[in-house]
Amino acid sequence: MSQTPQAPQVSGSMLFYQRPELLNRETHGSLGMVMTEKPFAFCAKARAVPINITEVALAQKSYPIVFTNRDNPVMIAVLGVIDDVNLFVDDKGVWEPNVYVPAYIRRYPFAVANENGGDRFAVVIDAAHEGFVRDGGQALFANNQPADGTMKAIDFCKMFENERVMTQKAMELLQKSDLLTPQQANFTPDGTTEQQPFADYWGVDADRLGKLPDDRILELWKNGLMPIIFAHLMSFSNWQGLMNRRALRFGLTQANLAKPLNLN
Repeated sequence: MSQTPQAPQVSGSMLFYQRPELLNRETHGSLGMVMTEKPFAFCAKARAVPINITEVALAQKSYPIVFTNRDNPVMIAVLGVIDDVNLFVDDKGVWEPNVYVPAYIRRYPFAVANENGGDRFAVVIDAAHEGFVRDGGQALFANNQPADGTMKAIDFCKMFENERVMTQKAMELLQKSDLLTPQQANFTPDGTTEQQPFADYWGVDADRLGKLPDDRILELWKNGLMPIIFAHLMSFSNWQGLMNRRALRFGLTQANLAKPLNLN
């Protein structure tokens, strides 16, 4: 008796990927992709996403760029504050025009994952993505091989993974320099002098940076980290932009701008 082949399993969890499966012809050979009605609905509740150092120059124009912690820092772009709302995706699931979309999001529903905890990497798809259909759309496979569109997605994922590894090494150097401290983003309502904190994060301490010995500064320059640090610090001006977006999205006044919404 024949049985339907089981999709290879992927251990662990991935942001946005509800049912990650290793891409293979046996299981996914009849799948195709179609445009979804709300293309960015999958990340509409994301407050932040990881970014690579190659993205910082573009990302810092729109998002605060911060770090997750001190001991094992991950660089992230902040997309929303206070509530689980991505302020760059509207109710129609469309990303705001002319604003950089992080590569972590652009690669979806494809990704690269470590296969079974070993050294090999494999291509993953989110099998729950509503853009995948049976026997229709842009086929994932053609003549028993990944189709052209699939190969482009795979190449993009490989590039992303290479840049992620490069970013991880840069973060190790940043961690060694002991520059990251816990920080807060604050909001001061009009007509008051009392600041209201609305976001906690880890960021580079400018005072610590200024006190680094010359040899450590030179090491950061030679490894390309100083421009990243400067962009990170300049990106803090985007905190106010996020609060402005939140006020416009939900019709909030100064009095309740820093308070959580009731989204239920």
